Amino acid sequence: MILNDLLKGKDITPMDALNDYGCFRLGARIFDLRELGYDIKTKKPENGKQYAIYYMEHQEIERVKNIEESAA
Repeated sequence: MILNDLLKGKDITPMDALNDYGCFRLGARIFDLRELGYDIKTKKPENGKQYAIYYMEHQEIERVKNIEESAA
């Protein structure tokens, strides 16, 4: 679910993860996905709050989609 939303170009915050997936440990799940080879970026909100926003850049989304298409 988290990976699918990242691959759709969605930014995910810890609050999104809790509300949308019931996930209390988004940072741990992002760590797991990075260990699997996904290039997930982190940014901080512009409002000065202290939490992470996770996202994938367009090139990474395309790379993953190409791999999935090749495997099909």
